[in-house]
Amino acid sequence: MVRPRKKYTVRDLQLLKGKRVLTHIHVKSPQEAAAAEAAGVDLMSCSFDSPEAQARLPQLVAAAPNSFLSGSTPHGMATQEEAIRTGFRALEMGASSVYCSGSPFLIEAMAREGIPVVGHIGMVPRHVTWTNYRSIGKTVEEAKMLHQKMKELESAGAYAAEIEIVPHNLASWLSKQTKMILMSLGSGTGCDTQFLFSCDILGDYDERIPRHAKSYRNFAEEHRRLQNERIAAFSEYVADVKEGRFPERSHLTEMDASLLDEVVRTLTP
Repeated sequence: MVRPRKKYTVRDLQLLKGKRVLTHIHVKSPQEAAAAEAAGVDLMSCSFDSPEAQARLPQLVAAAPNSFLSGSTPHGMATQEEAIRTGFRALEMGASSVYCSGSPFLIEAMAREGIPVVGHIGMVPRHVTWTNYRSIGKTVEEAKMLHQKMKELESAGAYAAEIEIVPHNLASWLSKQTKMILMSLGSGTGCDTQFLFSCDILGDYDERIPRHAKSYRNFAEEHRRLQNERIAAFSEYVADVKEGRFPERSHLTEMDASLLDEVVRTLTP
């Protein structure tokens, strides 16, 4: 008999720190969430930053009911009250925790209310106007800055932080300096989770894959193949209609001829 998979709690994750590296995928659809759970992925994250994404969250939870799922909060939350409302809404819709790339000011408010929060250090895509897309922490000054920001998130009450595109040896050292779970996106194997986006794993786009990622399939090529098959099928249908090959007799129903004759006789002047 197969035992049901146990859904992680934040406490479970904290107890696993330093014991093993957890797998972590950002998913975009119920199909991906169900596949990730079936494959044994430890943690998932998803967007919660638009009305469409918020409406999709319960579908993801239903598709992977035994998985720990974090929802990313909208960029630009202006007040602590807004952050608290957003965090509780995500939890009420089934999220296990929330991700926030905002300041410790916002994270502290959510954590104070008991909302499990994931912060973000390193290369933060929403802040690239300051840094550009590059590895963060190759200089002494930047390494010290990362340590400071990590401690600020920890003090604010974040239970975890995504650490993105940071030199792997620095990230490994930082992971040992905090109680937080550090989630590595392109920051090496010395952190507590390995984080990738489903679109990278599936090869679900045509652009060059980021250096930190790895594709295990080529869904972009499969999408092109399926689109060509759609065009071919529709073209064959058009040709069949024009040439009188569709519909065939097997596609139709037929009224008894004598009954049709009776209808014609009674309705014809």
